[in-house]
Amino acid sequence: MNLIELGWNDYFAAVFEPYRAEGLIPARVVVQHRDRSLAAGEAGDALAGVSGRFRHHTTSLAEYPTVGDWVALEPFGRRRAVIHAVLERRSAFVRKTAGETTEPQVVAANIDTVFLVTGLDGDYNLRRIERYLTAAWDSGASPVIVLNKSDLREDLTAVVAEVNTITFGTPVVALSARDGSNLDALRMFLESGKTAALLGSSGAGKSTLINRLLGEERLRTAPVRPDDSRGRHTTSHRELVVLPGGALLVDTPGMRELQLWTDEASLGHSFEDVEGLAAGCRFADCTHAHEPGCAVREAVAKGELDAARYESYLKQRRELRQLALKQDKRARRQSEKAFGKMVAAAMKDIKKRKPNYW
Repeated sequence: MNLIELGWNDYFAAVFEPYRAEGLIPARVVVQHRDRSLAAGEAGDALAGVSGRFRHHTTSLAEYPTVGDWVALEPFGRRRAVIHAVLERRSAFVRKTAGETTEPQVVAANIDTVFLVTGLDGDYNLRRIERYLTAAWDSGASPVIVLNKSDLREDLTAVVAEVNTITFGTPVVALSARDGSNLDALRMFLESGKTAALLGSSGAGKSTLINRLLGEERLRTAPVRPDDSRGRHTTSHRELVVLPGGALLVDTPGMRELQLWTDEASLGHSFEDVEGLAAGCRFADCTHAHEPGCAVREAVAKGELDAARYESYLKQRRELRQLALKQDKRARRQSEKAFGKMVAAAMKDIKKRKPNYW
């Protein structure tokens, strides 16, 4: 494939110029496995790992290559290469790593559109859609809500209307990957040379949807559990595939949970109605939890704002503020560690320079 077909454009060409002068070549990460990437370029595919220098100078796992990244490669041997740099990302869908570690994880990079997929079975959950939207607004990509398994709902019109109450203009597409109904509505967002990513829970039907768009059963799928509609992780890695029309699509493993890695500005995008009400609060720093004169709580009491949506807003806001505190602590630790290394290096240099009078 040529670079244009992989999504290359003038922006990446300009960013890559310093690496071209070093004799490196551009490629895009199309498959990611733990510590190895499959990168595709004009010279073909190559299995690549990062250089020792890259490891030494990288301080966060989020800086390592992921699917969708453009990288600077040094080929060696047969279909082998070393990654010396990851080009600056134009967009990235990021979440917090699972557990107590305060570290970002980049799920997909350099994407133009992010499809937030929800199954219209036991997977359907408005609160989860709100959470995905908050993360999507921070990614730099345009979100689209995809309601899969529309063939299971007799009340489809009502469900779509319900989702539209929380999306505020974000496109909502209801379709069935199983029978192929309304796929054309999704294809409208798939442009040649542009990259989209499918994100959602296990069992939402992402791999089935990609197979339908490919026109072949390329990706492995499995039925969901009948009791809770949860699926097994049939996709165990992230992969970029090229669709017949020339669009690029990233398949990702299903997420059991989505821990946010963003700020309150993105929360405001997802909860425009709450932010609008907040402008009428008596206090500018109102937390909407207990202060008098809170316009948000008043709207909930009058039935003008759904109580479950209000609780979802408060939960995400608390989570983001806690994340900000942890990030501050992490930044201070890193700064202190860097300062300590600098002092140690300076002392070592002084000892080397000190004359020996004995």
